[in-house]
Amino acid sequence: MDFTLSDEQQMFAETARTLLGDTCTPDHWRKMMEQGVAFEPARWAQIVENGFTLLLLPEAAGGMGLGELDLALIAREAGYVALPEPLVESAGVGTPLLAALAPDHPALADPAAIIAVAPAINPVVANADIATGILIEKDGRAFVITPDKARLTPAETIDPFRRLFRIEWDESQAQDLGPANWTLALDRASLFAAAQGVGLAQRAVDLAVAYAQERTQFGKPIGSYQAVKHHLSSAQVAIEFARPVVLAAAAEIANGDVQSRARVSEAKIVALEAAEKAARASIQVHGAMGYSWEVDVHLFLKRALALKQAWGTPAFHRNRIATRVFTQPVGADQTFAREMTQDENEHA
Repeated sequence: MDFTLSDEQQMFAETARTLLGDTCTPDHWRKMMEQGVAFEPARWAQIVENGFTLLLLPEAAGGMGLGELDLALIAREAGYVALPEPLVESAGVGTPLLAALAPDHPALADPAAIIAVAPAINPVVANADIATGILIEKDGRAFVITPDKARLTPAETIDPFRRLFRIEWDESQAQDLGPANWTLALDRASLFAAAQGVGLAQRAVDLAVAYAQERTQFGKPIGSYQAVKHHLSSAQVAIEFARPVVLAAAAEIANGDVQSRARVSEAKIVALEAAEKAARASIQVHGAMGYSWEVDVHLFLKRALALKQAWGTPAFHRNRIATRVFTQPVGADQTFAREMTQDENEHA
């Protein structure tokens, strides 16, 4: 499997890295928390202006018609800065699902529109309060409703920038869009959560490395001590293992079979485990102050823990991997190999 990124993909990732890195800083997070807000209109406008909300939309709907790998790269950069705005779930899950069901829906005409998603697997919905529309799963069908026609009750959340709501709604107030591919929506959401996990993990390690180079103990930087090196190298190894797993899942997600679903589930598990491991290692490197509100790393740990439980728990995703293991061929030759069709086998 070829993981080489095209020049265009690298350009998109670099653009996202620059934009989000310049506009989404720890100082800005703290100002937002002081104000009790989780959405920055000016930053969202820049995200829209750069076309990131249109990546997965087909060209016929005014989008770029790109693939999941392209958005996974953007999701990784969003994770690196712990982006508060719902770029990933709206552009990666909500908008393409709405476009597949109702290509003429008026919300699709507005690149700045936010589409929240309420699948049956998630008991709460993120960003429902700022959404243009909410897609709700019921009996395999999709209904779309505007927030003003539903009752939103805030739910507890560990992440101050990922606001969650329970939704009470009446079918008579919603538009029935018919049967929907909720499995693909779940796969996309899980994949992009995994991609964010890689970014979260790398940022946590980078914060720890920067601190270990500056903080001295017994006359030399604490980063020179073996114990600190071991903690951070172990976290970095977990990140490097997760990277190709996420890329493999992105490359095969469109197949929509047992194999591709298992890859997505593996990506979500290993990437968010790496994010949690890296964040906890970073906190430990920071010492006692690592557990304080003043140190930025706590936000990355909270985002990792929140995403770990969203779009299917680890147990749910392990069951999907088990289905792959017990129903499909296994072995070294299957690790990064696409399974051949019957016709291909006959001509092999």
